[in-house]
Amino acid sequence: MLGTLNGGLEARGIKLGPDEIAADATGFMEVRDGLPVLTRIHVHYRLSVPEEAREKAERALSKHADKCPTAASFKGAIEVTFDADFF
Repeated sequence: MLGTLNGGLEARGIKLGPDEIAADATGFMEVRDGLPVLTRIHVHYRLSVPEEAREKAERALSKHADKCPTAASFKGAIEVTFDADFF
């Protein structure tokens, strides 16, 4: 998902270096029929985006999951949520 977001940012003219974009993912499991099952993944992004590019970055963030092969693979089976801190 990080790569898809970064591609969306670059398409909007926002190029971030390796120290300007990062993500942490947390998986949530439930026990169903005695088996632990991954039910949700939350991705927290940290993005260093100039203030004048913030609106474009927020748009890329809001759209990236629709274009992400990983998110598409999970669709219907695992809920994917995300948020971001901009600095």
